[in-house]
Amino acid sequence: MRRPVLPIDVTSVARALLAVAPAQRQRLCRQIFAGAGLALRHHQHSGRCCRLWGDGSLSGAARRFTLADEPFLDHPGYLACTRMVLAHLADHASADPSPPAWWVGAPGVGALPFWARPSLSSF
Repeated sequence: MRRPVLPIDVTSVARALLAVAPAQRQRLCRQIFAGAGLALRHHQHSGRCCRLWGDGSLSGAARRFTLADEPFLDHPGYLACTRMVLAHLADHASADPSPPAWWVGAPGVGALPFWARPSLSSF
């Protein structure tokens, strides 16, 4: 199973970031991405959603936290949060654009998204 990144994922994470102080946003963004990865692995292993992090989507993980009301797209703080989420996505996608060779599933078909891939140190 693969959880693609949808527009609702980006907006949910951005709204969670907007609800905290600017100094806390980078840490929270990393925490949400990590939580989504944990939830996806849990779901694949057990067939159930993770009680703490949701269904493995970024939106599910972000909704564990308070979300700010969705502002208009030209809100400066919301723009900064959205840029942070997109930069986080871009950094990981450019660092590892395809699943590792040992992972089951062809790229784009049943492959895990980058934030849910286990590292070699976890074996």
